[in-house]
Amino acid sequence: MNNDISHWRGVIPAATTQFGADMSLDIDATQRVQDALIRDGVHGLIAIGTVGENNSLEPDEKLAVLAAAVETAAGRVPVIAGVSELTTPRAITFARAAEDIGVSGLMVLPAMVYVPSEAELIAHFRAVAVNTYLPIMLYNNPPAYRVNVTARTLAGVADLTNIVAVKESAPDPRRFTDIRNAFGDRFVLFAGLDDIALEGLLLGARGWVSGLTNAFPQESLALWKAVQRGDLAHALTIYRWFMPLLHLDAAHDLVQAIKLAEAIMGRGSECVRMPRMPLTGARYNEVRRLVEAAAATRDSLFRHAA
Repeated sequence: MNNDISHWRGVIPAATTQFGADMSLDIDATQRVQDALIRDGVHGLIAIGTVGENNSLEPDEKLAVLAAAVETAAGRVPVIAGVSELTTPRAITFARAAEDIGVSGLMVLPAMVYVPSEAELIAHFRAVAVNTYLPIMLYNNPPAYRVNVTARTLAGVADLTNIVAVKESAPDPRRFTDIRNAFGDRFVLFAGLDDIALEGLLLGARGWVSGLTNAFPQESLALWKAVQRGDLAHALTIYRWFMPLLHLDAAHDLVQAIKLAEAIMGRGSECVRMPRMPLTGARYNEVRRLVEAAAATRDSLFRHAA
């Protein structure tokens, strides 16, 4: 069993999936987005996560995006596949297919729509884990998915050696310390909500699974590097500049907002699949204003950061 996750670290964007004007899957554009992020220096890719519109894709489309990401990455960075299915058997089937494609690991979500009991959640995670050799990151996002991966949940899967990491997207940075106190270094922690990224990194997260990195990769990497070299003053400067944008990742319309930001920055299209629809009216203007203000002031972040 290959559970080496030594390269799971740093800034790992949840990459967008690109569509044509007719809403068909655009693999070429998706690969351009993936390659641009890797060339910018990100440390990995999450393919078909929430921002990648996993649940708006058909099963064959999901596998096509994964295959495209593996091809694009070409071993330069790890590719971690989102596993977001309606039932546990479907999640197992998808995990096996992703394994065959050659992804580096899986980011496993609770089963969609149904809100499980804690025992059901543990059983779901365990069932996926025992049916793959790939390392698994569990995704905790109570605001979005209405279920909390508690310490008891983690205790219920701690014996499975390929469950190796937790993406923590609860809007409470105390979680990082609580998990570390309860489990030591048993689980590798990742900040999963953009507007608590710095707190997570300072409290022991090995990396940051990010949404806004799709639009502002250099700034995300600058934040990571400042933390790594212990330059908290510069990290705070970047974080305070970035925060109005980072709040978009915690909003209900995060996918539309992130893809709009990506489009404004010339990195992708704002096209999303229904039931999502592109932003309009006041919300569109608000997001555009935030992105354009950030783009106009971004150079000041690097003037004193050799």
